[in-house]
Amino acid sequence: MTENFVSIRSICAYCGSQPGRDPAYVAAGRTLGKSIADHGLRLVYGGGTKGIMGAVASGVLSGGGEVTGIIPEFLVDMEATRHSLSQLNELIITKDMHERKHAMFERSDAFVTLPGGIGTLEEIVEIMTWAQLGRHRKPMVFANIGGFWDPMLELVDHMRAQGFIHNAALVQPLVIDRIEDIVPAILEAWGNAPTEEGEEAVIAKL
Repeated sequence: MTENFVSIRSICAYCGSQPGRDPAYVAAGRTLGKSIADHGLRLVYGGGTKGIMGAVASGVLSGGGEVTGIIPEFLVDMEATRHSLSQLNELIITKDMHERKHAMFERSDAFVTLPGGIGTLEEIVEIMTWAQLGRHRKPMVFANIGGFWDPMLELVDHMRAQGFIHNAALVQPLVIDRIEDIVPAILEAWGNAPTEEGEEAVIAKL
C-alpha cells in the first residue's frame, strides 16, 4: 500500500461574519490568526473582513503571515468592504457559494471551526461528510471556545451511537478548548504523519 504524507502549509478557518455576543470569540479569532502566522502557514478563509472572520485575517496579517480570501460576488459588500479586501495577499471572487467552498477545500490542508452560525455549521459538516466518504484525510478541528460547540458534538456522538455514522474513525475531529494549542496540535499530529491507503485513519480527540 502507498503511504501518503500530509504536508500542512495552509489552514482554513470557518467562522462567523458577525462578532457574536461573547468578546472571547473575536479574541480567539485574532489569537488563531497570529498563531497561523507565527508557524509560517497561510490562512484560507471566506474573505469576510467583519466579525470573527475579520479578526482571524487581521491576526494573520498583523503577524506578517499570508491570507487567501475566497468570497462570492454577492457577499462582498455584505461581509466585507472593498478597501479591506485589498489588504489580503490573495483574493478570489467566485460566482456562488458552491464554487467558494470547493476552492477553500482545494487550497486548504486543515480545517479549524471557530464559533459561527448556520453557514459555519454547514461548512464543517460538509467537510466531515467528505471525510466519512473517504474523500480526504485532512485534519478537522473544533475550536470549542467556552464550550460553544458542545451541543453539536453531543449530536454527533448521538448519531454515532445510533449507528448513523459509518466509518466513524474517519469522523472524529480534534476538539480543542485553548486556541493557542490548535496549530501545534495539527502540526504534531499530521505534519509528518504517514497514512496508508485503504486503512481508516485514527484521529484522536484532545
